Amino acid sequence: MENSTIIRLSRVDARVEPYDWAFARENAALIAAHWAEISADKPAMFNGRVMLQHRAAIRDGVFEAGYFETDYAAFMTWRDVGHPGPIIRNGFAMAALRANDGAFLCGKMGDHTANAGKVYFAAGTPDRDDARPDGTLDLAGSVTRELGEETGLRVEELQVGGGWTALIEQGRIAFMREVRIDLPAEEARALMLERMKDLEEEELSDIVIVRDLAETEKHDMPPFMRRYLAHIFEADRS
Repeated sequence: MENSTIIRLSRVDARVEPYDWAFARENAALIAAHWAEISADKPAMFNGRVMLQHRAAIRDGVFEAGYFETDYAAFMTWRDVGHPGPIIRNGFAMAALRANDGAFLCGKMGDHTANAGKVYFAAGTPDRDDARPDGTLDLAGSVTRELGEETGLRVEELQVGGGWTALIEQGRIAFMREVRIDLPAEEARALMLERMKDLEEEELSDIVIVRDLAETEKHDMPPFMRRYLAHIFEADRS
């Protein structure tokens, strides 16, 4: 399992700012070739624009970060060749969705996506939709937007917590925000599966219920997700 740091944050202050990313500028041919390879059998994959994090500091429980805009293809290539160069991170928000019986609800990515079969909370690398006119990046808004886009759940059906639990590791920071739905897990799953049928773009192939850490081993779940769930289940017992 990859090494990672878990820290509780009161706030994330993120700004979009200019940054010259040498990897993208110097590796155009590599990026084009890699994108052609990974998207060849996935015509639904789209090389849009995303926001990556190039600077970060934590002061008094506040995570301060600078983000810059780049191609999704450049990000995927950089990730897949081992995160070369200065520290850059995919700093994204996740909706840690929990039912009223204590079970977590995760999405299983569809076969047409870049992360086919992976199981994790609703999330997405920040993009232009998350950028505000004042130059800030709305990670809190990203939580409910991504959850709605992936599952059809509406903000008024949810209780969104405050603060964040951040999992920090090489190339990635997952900003987890607790989100509750006042339904038992099986009912919540059924509701989401029904709503997903009517979504404009269906990213998920299933909704997975996780009641304990042992259940995570049954799925293709990234290590950082297991670390977060272990952290929460341990806190529940204490």
